[in-house]
Amino acid sequence: MKSIKLLALLFISTLVFTGCSDDENPVEENEEEVITTMTVTLVPQGGGTTVTLVSRDLDGEGGEDSDITGGTLVANKVYDATIKLENETETPAENITDEVAEEDEEHQFFYQAATALNATFAYTGANDENGNPVGITFTVTTGDASTGNMTITLRHEPKKPNDGTLADAGGETDISVPFPITISAATIAK
Repeated sequence: MKSIKLLALLFISTLVFTGCSDDENPVEENEEEVITTMTVTLVPQGGGTTVTLVSRDLDGEGGEDSDITGGTLVANKVYDATIKLENETETPAENITDEVAEEDEEHQFFYQAATALNATFAYTGANDENGNPVGITFTVTTGDASTGNMTITLRHEPKKPNDGTLADAGGETDISVPFPITISAATIAK
């Protein structure tokens, strides 16, 4: 009987010590970035009008819809694009793009054109330490006149390398914005 009580006491002691040991070495989690605003600046190669796309959602997920401003691009032109992410709940606004660049192995932007939108995309700029794209800068090459959404998605911890699609990349979406785009056959005044 004494040995059963001793074993029970030993078992309970092991549980208590095991439970406490987890508290001494908590797993450090990387907090997700708060992204309220995405600004995409498109500068046409060879001159022309710069186009700025903006998505702003100051109340976060589940509140009011994002305020999204699209733009008009010229047909058959190449645009150099830069993405800026901000947390505008902070004063001054926190530049989240710097954080994405710092954690480049854990992030990648993806670009998709709606089926009806005649546009293609290519990564430019700095890659991560392993030579995989991050996508803070990219090019947009427009085709003939068309209309549709250009969706820009930032994935956290995607599989790298990947085939450039969201399906292959996996990971978690930090932000995804469908910008309404018109590709105009007419030259836009400077």
